[in-house]
Amino acid sequence: MEIVDIIKPDIDFIEKLSKDSGAPLKQCMQCGTCSVVCKLSPEDNPFPRKEMIWAGWGLKEKLLGDPDIWLCHQCGDCTTYCPRGVKPGDVFSSLRFMSYLHYSKPKFLAAFLSKIQNLPFIILIPTIIILGIIYFVTGLEIPPGEIIYSKFFPHKQLNISFSILVLLTIFGMMFSIRNFLKDLKKNMPPKKIKNTVLKSFFEAFKEILSHRKFNKCDNNNYRYSAHLMVFYGFITLLFVTFFAIISVIFFQYPLTFFNPIKIAGNLAAVSLLIGLSTMIFKRLTNIELSGNSTYFDWIFLISLYLLVITGVLVEIARFDSWKFAYHIYFVHLVLVWVVIVYLPYTKFGHMIYRFTALTYCKFIGRE
Repeated sequence: MEIVDIIKPDIDFIEKLSKDSGAPLKQCMQCGTCSVVCKLSPEDNPFPRKEMIWAGWGLKEKLLGDPDIWLCHQCGDCTTYCPRGVKPGDVFSSLRFMSYLHYSKPKFLAAFLSKIQNLPFIILIPTIIILGIIYFVTGLEIPPGEIIYSKFFPHKQLNISFSILVLLTIFGMMFSIRNFLKDLKKNMPPKKIKNTVLKSFFEAFKEILSHRKFNKCDNNNYRYSAHLMVFYGFITLLFVTFFAIISVIFFQYPLTFFNPIKIAGNLAAVSLLIGLSTMIFKRLTNIELSGNSTYFDWIFLISLYLLVITGVLVEIARFDSWKFAYHIYFVHLVLVWVVIVYLPYTKFGHMIYRFTALTYCKFIGRE
């Protein structure tokens, strides 16, 4: 007797996906144009055609555990050539957002951070914690004389507390990825193992570093250089931040203007500002090609943009002895928290999920 799977559509999921993506899912006629024009879609069982019919059927679990939504780089070619205006690229973007909410641990934190009405509290939490540490260690009285941030901000206590929070974040992310991998295997079980786990890991890592697949986009080819500048700028600033934490303990700090680490940080800031400015400008001036921008997208871009700007102002304020230097540094610290500690629960988390999906696809030979 043949066993037939019974389709159980999730109506709420269909309505939410349609609302979030702005895509008229029921208008998809399964012509396959989206899969044909996509240069990233594998020849075997290509996307996004199958995902579009799954979306119309409301197959939530199948879609959220589908590695193919992470092989998509949202170049917009499928949306541009769709004869019915169903916007497959925006549908995939919304599915990735739903994946953050579905797999994040703790789940309530991801849900909390995803709502615009919670933005004041999102900012208030690190503000209160940082103010509390400053008050109990050094007091809240701004020191007179030469601007040395460590006089007002207890770097040791701040670095220790921040490091603990980052470790807790990483711990939660490990549980998220474990559940994500479990569903990847369930929804696309390996027919054969092509590579070892280690080889797959390094191949995915190399692909992330090169961003080569962004360069295959026709309509949004600017995204290659913009993403590359943001990616390497951010990675460099992470390294500079880590070195600064170590310098407070073991070396002379603050660093001089011509210190190689300081120069690397300044170059990274320039790279980030150019890349982020390009992304923001394109989203504002070419909505059709850039796709449906949500609060989830904008909070990521704006918080990172403000982080870089305040970082630059902090440096200038110290060298030029600005009156409000300590206040600017405080805002910068809050933004560091917002960007780094909240990372897995914001759009920044897409790097981690995409890397995991890429590694799995290379492991099973899905190219």
